[in-house]
Amino acid sequence: MKKLSFLFLMLLSFAVQAQESSPAMADTFRKEGKIYVVVLVLATIFAGIIAYLVRLDRKISKLEKEN
Repeated sequence: MKKLSFLFLMLLSFAVQAQESSPAMADTFRKEGKIYVVVLVLATIFAGIIAYLVRLDRKISKLEKEN
């Protein structure tokens, strides 16, 4: 298990170092003001996922109480 976690951390550190430069697409979105649309879409998706999980948790809790 330690070897797997060590390997994962090594790969993660390489990924973080590779992302230091800003991609051209992000710069274009910032210049044109479209980055706010991207952020809004992502926020909507995450809010939907959270709402779904909360609803699912309530249903599961209700079923657990019945048994």
